[in-house]
Amino acid sequence: MLIVENIHSYYDKSHVLEGVSLTVNPGELVTLLGRNGAGKTTTLRSILGIICPRQGQIHFNGQALVGQKIFEIARQGVGVGAGEPRDLPPAHRRGKPAHRRAQEQPLATRRRLRHVPAPQGATQNAGHALSGGEQQMLAIARALLNDPKLLILDEPTEGLAPVIVDELVKILRKVKDDGLPVLLVEQNLMVCDKLADRHYVLEQGRVVYEGSAQAFRADPTIKNRYLALSA
Repeated sequence: MLIVENIHSYYDKSHVLEGVSLTVNPGELVTLLGRNGAGKTTTLRSILGIICPRQGQIHFNGQALVGQKIFEIARQGVGVGAGEPRDLPPAHRRGKPAHRRAQEQPLATRRRLRHVPAPQGATQNAGHALSGGEQQMLAIARALLNDPKLLILDEPTEGLAPVIVDELVKILRKVKDDGLPVLLVEQNLMVCDKLADRHYVLEQGRVVYEGSAQAFRADPTIKNRYLALSA
């Protein structure tokens, strides 16, 4: 599925990722954890083609991604939900309205879209007047609309009320149960604990821990050392 091998990514002369490797297997939900500035979002940006790693390889379903453009990677089935709600672009595209395009999707995609409740008035205001939680759900729905083979999410619960977080957890669990693999960057460890099969922890641009959800849950020293959180 997704294989990231020893990538080194930079912002100008700043060496941000120093040999990051990770995998996401079919049907898995994998989290990428770490303190602010650890390199989580840079890893996602490298996978998506926003940043081109200077060293290392990224393969998705056997195809090399390094050097491909953003739209080329998206066409291969790498879908992304918006990170912070304020970054969400308009919910419509030119041409057919979103609800019409949803009706024309394959059955599997329509089933996944039913997991995401439709925000009230989304078609009228193009997403601009929605709450943060509604915008995040709309972002996930838009990603699913393109029938992705892998869903990437960057801190989808950030700044949301607990009741909305619980709703997003339910949505992501259903998406995962449908067999869609997910790579999730998330600060809320309770969310990660409820959803993840495996965890990676980044520290200063390097992977310092990889383990199953069960092993991570049983080892509070990892949280204390790398995430500044108690068990």
